[in-house]
Amino acid sequence: MLAALNSWQTERTTPVAVDAQGEALIAALAGNSPYLARTMTREPAWAAGLATRPFDDQFADLIRTLGAEAPQLSAQADLMRLLRQVKARAALIIAAADVAGAWTLETVTEALTDLAEACLGHAVAHLLHGAMSAGELAWPRGAPEDRTPALSADTGLIVLGLGKLGGRELNYSSDIDLIVLYDDMVARYTGRRSPGDFFVRLTRDLLRIMDQRTPDGYVFRTDLRLRPDPSATPLALSTDAAEIYYQSAALNWERAAMIKARPVAGDVAAGEAYLERLSPFVWRRSLDYAAIDDIHAIKNQIHRHHGHRGVTLAGHDVKLGPGGIREIEFFVQIHQLISGGRDWSLRRRATLDALEALVASDRVARATADELAAAYRFLRTLEHRLQMVADEQTHKLPKDTQDLDRIAAFMTLDGRDDLAAHLARHADCVQHHYDALLPEPVSSATLAGPALIDKLTRAGFTGRRGSGESRRRSRHRGSRGRSARRRGGRPARPGRRA
Repeated sequence: MLAALNSWQTERTTPVAVDAQGEALIAALAGNSPYLARTMTREPAWAAGLATRPFDDQFADLIRTLGAEAPQLSAQADLMRLLRQVKARAALIIAAADVAGAWTLETVTEALTDLAEACLGHAVAHLLHGAMSAGELAWPRGAPEDRTPALSADTGLIVLGLGKLGGRELNYSSDIDLIVLYDDMVARYTGRRSPGDFFVRLTRDLLRIMDQRTPDGYVFRTDLRLRPDPSATPLALSTDAAEIYYQSAALNWERAAMIKARPVAGDVAAGEAYLERLSPFVWRRSLDYAAIDDIHAIKNQIHRHHGHRGVTLAGHDVKLGPGGIREIEFFVQIHQLISGGRDWSLRRRATLDALEALVASDRVARATADELAAAYRFLRTLEHRLQMVADEQTHKLPKDTQDLDRIAAFMTLDGRDDLAAHLARHADCVQHHYDALLPEPVSSATLAGPALIDKLTRAGFTGRRGSGESRRRSRHRGSRGRSARRRGGRPARPGRRA
């Protein structure tokens, strides 16, 4: 820790007054996180200022700076550089506010989400402006030189955030799950190709701006695997094609994934209209026995795939392991899937918000919700500390005893034994409530195809999907849906492979 702090002080060329409390905070960040130490040594004078102003003000100023500077940049390389600088500074501010205890978990995750949305909004506006300048899209009403996110209105380009981005609960080193759509009844494409080709090309550029690693780092790792039938569809597809898929061939896990879906960039009004049309698919007023079997099978597969009982500190997965974050999320989502079609109050995207709605609707006891919320906050905070160490999307505790002691110190706990005691208490509590979720299934659940494991994990679950009966029903439904699309003159799979 002292070596990291001395390195930061040596690199600091501009004197900044930092009190003892500020020095301790910076030492805690640099001493426990090589990633944050490297980030601070790139801009030592700026990093010293972390401890001199309220974190809320610093973060708000950073977002305002992005909003003022990004629209002035015409070169994509310059925009990429700015976004990466903003991301690095935001990572320091958010980590400092979190470690100092100045922000709650909800404030931390919302700040990370605000950052992701701001970066996405400016990247999309930059690409749309370039397309309009090249004559591929009609200019909107207003000034052509506007490169702010307001340019995206009425373009028909929809960027949906799913998972933790949709729920406004991103973790510290989170990737972002997106679905990119275009409404060809709104988009005014004026180029020489097809709208589909154009929006696929724009999506590839968006991925490069956000995801590509440069000497300045990256903005957010970006994933589009939650789009409909990702192995057979292009990176961007029309809203008509997506709606046909969801209404005819989608599976229950895809309903769960769409619970958190939210427009995060592009034409937000078009995105809201699309989700409204999709609402009957997501929020069903009733479930048949086979659908409940599917949900039950996924629940049980979480146990089988990761080992249901026992928590070992070294190498424990705080997200997917027994009593982990995923079980809390699924506890909430299963109630939403079963009752959200009839009770609008349960249609909340954020896990803790939905948990409170379950209490208000008398579906979950106050004491149960409080215990699950406390476990969620502890586990998510621990997850953040693990990810701060090296800016990795990891959820596993280290195996080395010294590394475990460091994580415990990062959590302000008294060594690895104290960490183990806190973890065991919360995990046991979560397992107790999770085990009581559902009665026995209508039919016995068996293992499904391994290709679904990744889809379920990306959607907010883990393990494999349910029963043989469900698989047969899904194949029948998919065949019937393709026949309906052929009768309607629409392709079974929109566009070409991306």
